[in-house]
Amino acid sequence: MPPRWPRVPDRNDADYRKLDDRMNFAVHVGIFSAANSGMWFLKTLWRADWDWTTNVTLGWLAIVLVHALYHFKLADYSETSDG
Repeated sequence: MPPRWPRVPDRNDADYRKLDDRMNFAVHVGIFSAANSGMWFLKTLWRADWDWTTNVTLGWLAIVLVHALYHFKLADYSETSDG
């Protein structure tokens, strides 16, 4: 079951922002996994000579790792005061 939020969702709420960012990261990892496994499956199935697949996978993996570094180590989820 998806997580239930006990109060009205608000991006100013630090806990909500943290959960939202981590769910977005999970979607990013899912898309990365599906796209890359499909790409490598087709490359193997068709015995294609796609030299670019390694570069795409490594480049996208680097982006996913930077995304993870930001959300799990660098992001500031302290309360904001907008008013």
